[in-house]
Amino acid sequence: MAKISKIEAQKRKGRYNVYLDGKYAFPVAESVLIQFNLMKGAELDKEQISAIVTADQQAKAYSRMLDYLSYQMRTESDIIKKLKETNTPEEFIVPILKKLRAQHLVDDHAYAAAYVRTVMNTELKGPIVIRQHLRQKKIGENDIDNALAQFTLADQAENAKKLAGKLFRRYRKQPGRRREQKVQQGLITKGFPSSIYDMIKDEVVPQPDGEQENELLVKEAEKQWRRANRYEGYAKEQHFKQAMFRKGFDLDDVQRWLDEQEIQ
Repeated sequence: MAKISKIEAQKRKGRYNVYLDGKYAFPVAESVLIQFNLMKGAELDKEQISAIVTADQQAKAYSRMLDYLSYQMRTESDIIKKLKETNTPEEFIVPILKKLRAQHLVDDHAYAAAYVRTVMNTELKGPIVIRQHLRQKKIGENDIDNALAQFTLADQAENAKKLAGKLFRRYRKQPGRRREQKVQQGLITKGFPSSIYDMIKDEVVPQPDGEQENELLVKEAEKQWRRANRYEGYAKEQHFKQAMFRKGFDLDDVQRWLDEQEIQ
């Protein structure tokens, strides 16, 4: 048996040095000091000392997680990943998580709800992308569903309209049909369901600018017609039409351009 001869506070708050029989033995956290009722004059055997050292290691790992949580909300999977990255013994993970849950410092349900609120109010992302992110964080499907319930279809439509407006401006130099395709694909890429475009289409599609559309068509047609010069006759015309269709131009407009060239 060894007797505690002195307990002194470290410079670091909440940490103490324990001396046994006049010699420094080990450091402990304040929580461990209280847990084991350590005080001057108490006697400890080897098993007790081992248990105290193990408890202190766990306390230090827990303290690191408190620091990690101080910057932002974390999920349980974030905590587990961080514990493993810091080489925390496997047997510490479950009790640390249990303690964090009990103190409501880690709550996947609350995390999911807060994340959905933040994204729907600050970003133009749809529910599909949000769900993917939460799944990557290993949030349960029930928690995801409950969190996404606050992102109503009306809210989704409003955000989709804002995003569509930006995309229509970005692709303003594209032919009308191609521009709509780009916008639809952009909405899907950002996580909105494909049906959302039909809901908002009448409100977001810009009025056609006939003069601009014609300028775009003439410029592209002249380029594609030159490229089709390696073909002749019907083959040339078909390759030209296919190229223009791929670029998003209406075939009736393309045919009209061709007819004008023949007249000229």
